[in-house]
Amino acid sequence: MTMDDKPFAITLGAGSSQANKTGAWRTERAVYVDRMPPCNAACPAGENIQRWLGLAEEPSYEAAWRQIMEDNPFPAIMGRVCYRPCETACNRGKLDEAVGVNSVERFLGDEAIKQGWTMPVTAEPSGRRVLVIGAGPAGLSAAYHLTRLGHEVTVIDSASAPGGMMRFGIPRYRLSRHVLDAEIGRILSMGVQLELNTTVTDLAKAMRGFDAAFLAVGAHIGKRAYIPAGDSARILDAVSVLHGLEDRALDDSGTDDTTPPLLGRRVVVYGGGNTAMDAARTARRLGASDAVVVYRRTRDRMPAHDSEVAEAAEEGVRMKWLSTIAHADGQSITIERMRLDETGFPRPTGEFEELAADSVVLALGQEADLSLLAGLPGIEEEQGVVKVGQNMMTGCPGVFAGGDMVPAERTVTVAVGHGKKAARHIDAWLRGGSYSPGARHPLADFDLLNTWYYSDAPATVRPKLDLARRMTTFDEVERGLDEATALFEARRCLSCGNCFECDNCYGVCPDNAVMKLGPGLRYEIDLDFCKGCGLCVSECPSGAIEMVPEIT
Repeated sequence: MTMDDKPFAITLGAGSSQANKTGAWRTERAVYVDRMPPCNAACPAGENIQRWLGLAEEPSYEAAWRQIMEDNPFPAIMGRVCYRPCETACNRGKLDEAVGVNSVERFLGDEAIKQGWTMPVTAEPSGRRVLVIGAGPAGLSAAYHLTRLGHEVTVIDSASAPGGMMRFGIPRYRLSRHVLDAEIGRILSMGVQLELNTTVTDLAKAMRGFDAAFLAVGAHIGKRAYIPAGDSARILDAVSVLHGLEDRALDDSGTDDTTPPLLGRRVVVYGGGNTAMDAARTARRLGASDAVVVYRRTRDRMPAHDSEVAEAAEEGVRMKWLSTIAHADGQSITIERMRLDETGFPRPTGEFEELAADSVVLALGQEADLSLLAGLPGIEEEQGVVKVGQNMMTGCPGVFAGGDMVPAERTVTVAVGHGKKAARHIDAWLRGGSYSPGARHPLADFDLLNTWYYSDAPATVRPKLDLARRMTTFDEVERGLDEATALFEARRCLSCGNCFECDNCYGVCPDNAVMKLGPGLRYEIDLDFCKGCGLCVSECPSGAIEMVPEIT
């Protein structure tokens, strides 16, 4: 045998693999994909959460904040009042604990206020004018986005200060007014015109000189219920109590007069939503020694969020489940025990109990005042809300609506999302076109991840105000993270469904077929040499690669 002869089993000579194009053996090929992170999919405001978390962990805090501001002008507010559906959906929650998305958002929002970051308006003026009715989260969100799109916006509100239910429905212990004023002030500084103490009763007249309108009247009217009561019974509604407390802090003299409304030492709150929790916790801060929430169903059927109920219980608020108020007088109420039937509907039992009560606060839900719509053609109302299409437009051309006025969950986050969505549709309508957000990527499920690469890293718990101080002040209960803990939380993100350039695929490929394209450009697969073994797919931590059949 000479040096040139090859044993039977050897078919390739030295240096011949390139010539043989080993990728031709492949029956499947690896493809990089982008999937929808579950946090993004769950966000009612439509934030690109994964993107701004990635910027925050670099750390590039201002860039992360600006990414949030593409969708939501209230990161500091949202970091306090959002009920965190993104965290409920977070894949990390199946590994150890969900990423503290809301905590990082609050840190970024607070940092922006501290540093004085602003959002420039770079769009060319469109020459179009839009009227926004309501200076709450939906109206201000729409005004912000419309201004960034080049339109001239005027916001009208009947209250003495902007913010809507963020100011008049959310107590100060949940949302600092310094933060609220700072983020609203940033929007106004962009050129949005604001008219306060102005109630619109004739929308057609108010729209003269405007090319379109967005209606965002909040649900400021408390629902009432018939309760047999004596002449001395003191019955109020929660919306009025919370609104009145804020009015006292915004009196015409400019002083911070927080003289509390007279609720008494023993307060009963009737209802089971978040407003009921706020009313009961507010009563405790106003000096009530006993605050009781009466609700006709069980805890698992209560609409209030778990965090609200837990914090109320910490502050000494008592709960009377399966109970309804049968009668009230000046010193007490009579409650009747209820039972749930097979459909979950509460039925009376004939069993009664008496509770001491100086006042009863009704928290049975809220309604929006739709009287301004009278006489407008094409407007359809149903069960206290306005019908709108997928483009947020009512049946009257050029009149759009969102927030509490339309069928949806009533939260700040949902309202902010409505404002953004409406702004994009209004912009398209004003320009004679239509807006389409495009198709969503498929969801990045937990089973697509390779969690072996992630070590346990429990979530950072936000500190809380001492319980003793919570009972005597309206200071914020939940505090924010510092830079170190916020950075730690951002770095807990798994980057579900999207490449974050970890180099795993580059390192594990046995054919060296993965090519690095440079920072931020990700990778490319050299199909001349990829044999379709799928090792890159199985070792990708974030599930950003998939195998597809080879093209033949």
